Amino acid sequence: MKTLTRRGFLRITATLGFGATLAACLPKATPQPEPTPRLEPTPRPEPTKAQPTPTTQNITTPTAQRKAVATQEKSPTSPPDTPTNEVPKPSATPSPTPVPPQASYLAVVRGDDPEAITMRAIAAIGGIERFVKSGYDVIIKPNICNAYHGPEYASTTNPQVVATLVKLCLGAGAKQVRVLDYPFAGDGKMAYATSEIGPAVEAAGGEMEIMAGHKFVDYEIPEGRDLAVCKFYQPVLDADLVINVPIAKHHNLARLTLGGKNLMGVIADRGQIHRNLGQRIADITSRVRPQLTVVDAVRILVKNGPTGGNLNDVKQMNTVIASHDIVAADAYATTLFDLTPGDIDYIVASADMGLGTLDLDSVDIAELNI
Repeated sequence: MKTLTRRGFLRITATLGFGATLAACLPKATPQPEPTPRLEPTPRPEPTKAQPTPTTQNITTPTAQRKAVATQEKSPTSPPDTPTNEVPKPSATPSPTPVPPQASYLAVVRGDDPEAITMRAIAAIGGIERFVKSGYDVIIKPNICNAYHGPEYASTTNPQVVATLVKLCLGAGAKQVRVLDYPFAGDGKMAYATSEIGPAVEAAGGEMEIMAGHKFVDYEIPEGRDLAVCKFYQPVLDADLVINVPIAKHHNLARLTLGGKNLMGVIADRGQIHRNLGQRIADITSRVRPQLTVVDAVRILVKNGPTGGNLNDVKQMNTVIASHDIVAADAYATTLFDLTPGDIDYIVASADMGLGTLDLDSVDIAELNI
């Protein structure tokens, strides 16, 4: 390479200008490859009805976090959710009520009076005001599976437990409290009367709703692992608060009916659920996400469930279990039958989906006798 003299440099500068001269003298840069664009994860779409109809509106009202949670994207490498005392709140609530510091994660209360033990269980997990706000539309879902047996047979939820929850919700300012179920044996009106839940609820100021067929609407299940679409009872998904109140009892297929299994009463086609019972119950739970589960174990049915019919199959336990975590409530209830949470497929599947915890050693449990 020849050395550029000062005179030569000035001659080039005069001809080309300084910028061009400088460029001519500098070594050429090696071209760099274009950066590879970063692929961002595709956000999960908002849950929508699979087959919208002109008479059915999309779910856009301010509702509980059970709807919002279903649309959140989770990384496949994220660690399991850590149990907390946080209760899902409607997104429109301006200032969510914090969990009282003394509130237990789960409460187990024993005593002779179903109303008293229900009230004490709710108080132990932070009080009904933790769940109900003024003006709320509340739906309570007990187990009223048949129209043939009264509460003494332990195939339907204890009416005093349900009525107590109605009174608590109304006392906290709920606009309306509806109680409903979809019996598979007998019609709704007869089942509501035979179970004694109907009269008890009406005396407490609540409303018994017969579940109309046209209100079952196809909805997608964004987090479903085996069930993508199901016909849900629309008022349940529209409600501000859903309280799940199963009776703890034997079931010939699922082994036990508890909180998860009780949610089959809010869908139209139960046959499709039985094709993969454990996982599909968990899939349903991921869409409904009840904010409060109260397990009635005043009497439990230890065999020949789900309908029973023999008082020799009934065991008096005088117990109520309550938690914001449906999985934890169900997990504890298995111990009343000398089983473990791992024995019930839908409890295991629900925990695996992050819908709650079955590790009872990891949470604060208040066990009280009154």
